[in-house]
Amino acid sequence: MASDPVLRITNLCKTFTLHAQGGTRIPVLDRVNLTVSPSECVMLDGPSGSGKSTLLRSIYANYKPQAGSIRVRHHDTWVDMVQSAPQHVLQVRRTTMGYVSQFLRVIPRVSAIDVVSEPLRELGVNPDEARQRATALLATLHIPSHLWELAPATFSGGEQQRVNIARSFVLDYPILLLDEPTASLEAENRETVIGLIQAARQRGAAIVGISHDEYVRHTIGTRFYPMLVKETSSCL
Repeated sequence: MASDPVLRITNLCKTFTLHAQGGTRIPVLDRVNLTVSPSECVMLDGPSGSGKSTLLRSIYANYKPQAGSIRVRHHDTWVDMVQSAPQHVLQVRRTTMGYVSQFLRVIPRVSAIDVVSEPLRELGVNPDEARQRATALLATLHIPSHLWELAPATFSGGEQQRVNIARSFVLDYPILLLDEPTASLEAENRETVIGLIQAARQRGAAIVGISHDEYVRHTIGTRFYPMLVKETSSCL
């Protein structure tokens, strides 16, 4: 029997207004409806411009939709990421929802091991244990040990992406959002990341992902959610 969903998206609408171009409105999400349950990996399926990354960023509350709801099961309550106050959004991000973006944004001069262990330290995990778990993931992702104490801003694109992945997998988040997690990786590291994603799904994580790599999409995805480029919108 399928588990009850932990993510419910209902009638979600998002339109961008280009104020520098005469107020041109670009509809991106038009009444999106999606539920995701534990141990599912839903791959967003559509061409560039169909709103895949916009949907992920809306789920994570980086973008605010004009209408609809994004309800997340957070411990024993439901939180609407569209309507909730910033402090509630941060609580969801801290323990319930991890997000692997395409780009690593970190404070200069903060070491890779501190970047990866930060989510654990914010929850009060002993600093030594947090570093130990961070180093284990960095090693799994083939980041050389001599780089662990260096700032990842100096790393290659592939190394930065692996640090980004380690940071999002250092906690067992119930929900994971993956935006092109293997885009900068060669074959060996791609397989390592696929293994981490599959392990997360097997432990019960609900995953929503984007990948233009057909092999990755069909290896990690349990179902596909179709998305199309919008020319008009039925949203108010």
